[in-house]
Amino acid sequence: MIDTHCHLDIEDYENIEQVIDHMKDHYMIASGASKKGNLRVLELVQTHDNIYGTIGFHPEEASTYQQEDLEELEKHMNDPKIVGIGEIGLDYYWDKDHKENQKELFIKQLEFAKKYHKTVVIHSRDAALDTYEILKQYKEDLKIVLHCYSYSKEMALKFKKLGVKFGIGGVITFKNGRHLQESVEALDLEDLLLETDSPYLTPEPFRGQKNEPYNIYYVAKKIAEIKNTTLENVLKTTLQTSISQFDLNL
Repeated sequence: MIDTHCHLDIEDYENIEQVIDHMKDHYMIASGASKKGNLRVLELVQTHDNIYGTIGFHPEEASTYQQEDLEELEKHMNDPKIVGIGEIGLDYYWDKDHKENQKELFIKQLEFAKKYHKTVVIHSRDAALDTYEILKQYKEDLKIVLHCYSYSKEMALKFKKLGVKFGIGGVITFKNGRHLQESVEALDLEDLLLETDSPYLTPEPFRGQKNEPYNIYYVAKKIAEIKNTTLENVLKTTLQTSISQFDLNL
């Protein structure tokens, strides 16, 4: 199994090494979203063979980041275990007042991705159309993952035409996750990646507890049910897609 998007910050867990050890026979891609989070990812990829990383600046950093923060990011673009830039993107749910700042930061990081041939992992909340229009402009020679996909089936099919892959997490198991379930029904299995967004969005039957990467098992199980296929097929297909999407040397 591979969890293509998790946060493994020490302050989020009392038992972080136990959480990591639970995935010792599997793979994780740890995601940075801030200066501190990026440093944690850089540490993890050096100390754990089965952890790869993405680094970047989340839209909530758009009003506070400095140019030197981007320069520091660029220094690690050739690190062999840094397999993407993320999570980056747009979030108009939490911050409606700095949309232009968010777009500027997003585009700067997309340009890094193109320059260094890195996959981008995108956070997009209440910003579907702006995300789509920017990606439409930058999609050439760019591998794109929409992390924690939350828009409609119709929007998913539009994003698919741009070559986007979709990160599917615990929301797929929720009773109120019907929109995501409809998107998964409409997409091909090869369009999907498994992720947890740990420590958030814990799937059923553990909703309400802190999430961990091993719980992608339950995400995969629900996808198998929706796609009317075997769990083994979901795990095999999503692993192959992950290897291809992130140029992983497993």
